[in-house]
Amino acid sequence: MSTSPNRHAVADPQIDAFARYLLAERNVAENTRIGYMQDLAQLVTSKFGHDAEPPYDWASLGEADARAYLVTFTKEGAEATTVRRKLAAARTFCRFLQRAGVLIDNPFGLLRGPRKVKRLPKSLSVEDMTRFLARPMEDLRLGMIDAYSACRDAAFFESLYSTGCRISEMTNVKWGEIDFGRGTLIVMGKGSKERLVILGRPALDALLRLRAKADELDPQFSDDGAFAFLSPTRRCVTPRLMQRRMKTYLVEAGLPTDLTPHKLRHSFATHLLDAGADLRSVQEMLGHASLSTTQIYTHVSVERLKDAVAHAHPRA
Repeated sequence: MSTSPNRHAVADPQIDAFARYLLAERNVAENTRIGYMQDLAQLVTSKFGHDAEPPYDWASLGEADARAYLVTFTKEGAEATTVRRKLAAARTFCRFLQRAGVLIDNPFGLLRGPRKVKRLPKSLSVEDMTRFLARPMEDLRLGMIDAYSACRDAAFFESLYSTGCRISEMTNVKWGEIDFGRGTLIVMGKGSKERLVILGRPALDALLRLRAKADELDPQFSDDGAFAFLSPTRRCVTPRLMQRRMKTYLVEAGLPTDLTPHKLRHSFATHLLDAGADLRSVQEMLGHASLSTTQIYTHVSVERLKDAVAHAHPRA
């Protein structure tokens, strides 16, 4: 059975009401809401068939249907994290249906997803990070890129590494949100939560160079209300554009091309903890709701210490 979404699912009144509930009461991020809608469209296909049209008989949804839905993804080789996310979406939706009086019991309530495999996050070494961050301005020196794009890319990646921000948080930064005097930046994180992050001297210098170049293009591009990072069409850059730019610089720096902008966030956390930073402070800067999420980086630091001892201690 294919798990491709049912094209009619978004028109179902219960799914539509659930989407509004997610935004109004749960205050979820837009990407989370879109993910939930895609998962529920696949649940519709699993239970009612690909050509079924709304409204759907949600009262008939039982535990056997719930199990069949999850088994489908397991058979198709979906990763444990994917199956667990789909289980969470379906469980939340059925809880909503219980509140609406459509369901008495939650068919997903007692189901457990596959055990999550713990993977240590990949990060760049300090030396590799330095080599990567130098590439935009090196490309400018070699005449491989125009001045604005080089300054934009240098400032963007310096700021990502300096703050540990998610790429979606950085692409939406406006000049007025940067306090150059204090070296701070206010970003909008998950769940529409604002947080304060710190910009180091290299990031601030790169941002000042970028703002000067933006002003040369057009003074309106350097106003407080303007986006700091502009695309070739002079709109806000997209995460996809900056991901492509990162791939280019990784190739030029001789680094693994499977690294993503999110790995700069991992590198930020790992390097801070390696240098003795307080775990709670790192949690706050990353915007993690739970300390346990941040603690995975302590394992990375421990592994590095063990490697250092293994290579240097005479009795390791």
